[in-house]
Amino acid sequence: MTEEPGRYRVSLTVGGVRVANGWWNLLATAEKKWTGWVGEQGRDGARIELVDTETSDVLKAWP
Repeated sequence: MTEEPGRYRVSLTVGGVRVANGWWNLLATAEKKWTGWVGEQGRDGARIELVDTETSDVLKAWP
């Protein structure tokens, strides 16, 4: 039995290639992860997004 991914997805794209994803059920947790990824992975050529997978809305994006 596989577990469904959470509602909120944080993704890291570098040079147009998605290299990491994470899913969380709680928005507060996903926002903390997004902030951490920006601090750790934010650099030229990177894009980090927080998406609500139920609505497809991009809630946060860097840059």
